[in-house]
Order: sequence, then C-alpha cells, then structure tokens
Amino acid sequence: MADLKKLAVKLGTQGPVKTLATPRMVKLLFNGVYILQTTDAVFVWEHPFYPQYYLPMSALVESSKHTPLQLTEGDAFLSEDGKKVGTQLTLTVGDKSTDQVIAFSDDLAGSAAELKGLVKIDFGAIDKWFEEDTPMFVHPKDPFKRVDVFQSRRHIRVFVDGEVVAETTTSAHLYETGLPERYYMPLTAVRPDVLRPSKTRTQCPYKGEAEYYSVEINGKVHKDIVWFYNNPTLESALVTGLVCFYNEKVDIELDGKMLERADTHFGRGQMKPSAV
Repeated sequence: MADLKKLAVKLGTQGPVKTLATPRMVKLLFNGVYILQTTDAVFVWEHPFYPQYYLPMSALVESSKHTPLQLTEGDAFLSEDGKKVGTQLTLTVGDKSTDQVIAFSDDLAGSAAELKGLVKIDFGAIDKWFEEDTPMFVHPKDPFKRVDVFQSRRHIRVFVDGEVVAETTTSAHLYETGLPERYYMPLTAVRPDVLRPSKTRTQCPYKGEAEYYSVEINGKVHKDIVWFYNNPTLESALVTGLVCFYNEKVDIELDGKMLERADTHFGRGQMKPSAV
C-alpha cells in the first residue's frame, strides 16, 4: 500500500517521464477470465528505463458489465496539499482479487494531465498480459528499443584481475538500445577452471531468462559476471548457449585494443541484472 501510494502521489503531481498511445490490442487474463481487451492502452514511463501499460478506466467499467470482473473503490490517494490524485481499486474475479491498482483522477493538471482517467495495474498482479495474441514477458517492451545480433570473427580477449579468462575469434555481437555492445562467445572460449555455477536467474522481455556463472581468480569470486540464455526469445535466438561478460565489470580487448569499461547502472549496482 505504501509503495502504491508513493507512486500515485509522485505521478499524480509530477507526471510521468513520457507517454505514448498505442493501437495495439492489449488483453488481460485474470483467474481464467479476459477481464479487459482494449486498443486504447497507453505506454507510460514511470521511470526512464522501460514503460508500463496504463488502461482506460472507462474500458474497465464497461468490461465489468459483461464479465465476472468486479471493481471496488478503496482509499483515496492525496498529495501533500490534500488534493486527490487517484483512488486505490480492487479487481475481483471469483475467488481471486488484487488491490495493486491505481485509478488516476479525471482532474489532474499540468504534466500529470496525461494520466487523466487511466488505470495502472501492477504487471505481476495479473496472470497474463497480451499484446494482440502474444504473451508479454516481465514487462511491456519499449517501442523505441530494439535488439540486433551480428556474427563476428573479431579477436576478443577478456581479463579479470589482469588474467585472461576468455579468448575467441568467433562471437555474436548484440546491440540493444541504451546498453553497451555485448560480446557473446562459445562457452569453450572461457577457461573452465575459473567458472563457478550460480543459482541466479533473471528475466528480460527482449531476450528471455538468463542463467549465470561467477568467476574465481586467485581465491577471489566475482559474482555473476557471466550470463547466458539457453532458451532465448526469437529475436535473440543467435545467442543461444553463448556466454557474455559484463563490460562494466571486466576488461575486454577487441582486435588488440583495450576497451573502456562501460558505465551503466549494472556496473554501479543501482539495479539488479534483469535486462542484460
């Protein structure tokens, strides 16, 4: 409740980073029922990294007339000056419900006016989200972001604590909007004596579920600095089974030239590695 209120007040007073209307059909499956199908969804960037889908309150109300969906209003969310910026909603279908829902007020002004009449439903609170008939994974994909993968025979060496831990002339270079170039290489290009299996798993809507290795050099363990996708999404299929090192946490030599370490939130420890 506290996090929901904090988000409602922040967006209801300061507005989102940006918004974008979309003609895509967005569908929500909840407790065996499609509780909403709309072509009036809006991409809303609550922060700069990726968007969420916000939905018209009017579409939810209309859906409740034709499906088992029940809508229950809860507490009002008030700004510091006492202005109502939204209301907490509970969505119920049969014996299942969620209250992780914000219905934004119709009288929002300024930069927050873009959220008038929209509803934010926590992505993880719904059983399955769809764009058209394609399931979404982790969160909606950013329409301004893309992934390209190119085969390469450039000479790559990877150093950890000054020691070469990987070397190859066969790699796949992955370019993802907003992130540094990533160098995926065969597992056999990495020294097997330094790899330590990890239980860490993260998910990315653009690439799938990542598994990890740590690297141990001279008794020091560098946790989760290598990742790989055994079952990536279709758009990233070319990196299946290949491994990649964090540019932010190791030293990479490309064609004899040492690259500068990338400077991203992954290297600064400000975000879990969920979109590598």
